[in-house]
Amino acid sequence: MGWFSQLEPHWLWIGLGLILAAAEMAFPGVFLIWMAGAALITGVVAWQADISIPLQVVIFAVLSVVSVVTGRRWLRDNPVEGADPLLNRRGAQLVGQTGLVTAPIEGGSGRVRHGDTEWLASGPDIEAGVRVRIVGTNGAVLLVERLAPPAGETLTVTEQP
Repeated sequence: MGWFSQLEPHWLWIGLGLILAAAEMAFPGVFLIWMAGAALITGVVAWQADISIPLQVVIFAVLSVVSVVTGRRWLRDNPVEGADPLLNRRGAQLVGQTGLVTAPIEGGSGRVRHGDTEWLASGPDIEAGVRVRIVGTNGAVLLVERLAPPAGETLTVTEQP
């Protein structure tokens, strides 16, 4: 414990700032990073000016409150948007696309194939082999409607063995 008491206060503030920044990276919550910045600024001020420990604590406290309030307000006004908001919502990504009814939709429930995956589907009664448009999702269930065929054509598909 002898070496700890011999450290200059500015090194303690800088160390605290780095520890808080690392904690923010390990447990993101956009809170500790502002306090880390306040600790680093306090460390630089303590390094450049010969100020007492109580004044350093007051500087840290004021900078922490100001930076957290300012940071939260800025993030509220400028939210971080992901590159793909539907990334983890696979069903929502399918809205507007078409699928093929593989098990008749009867009583509002059936199965639809989209790509190489079969999904539970909900919609009006539709026989197997008909193309449908995906209009929404309800959890892992696709909400579908019959796809209107072009004039004079039918969209019924028969399975080939």
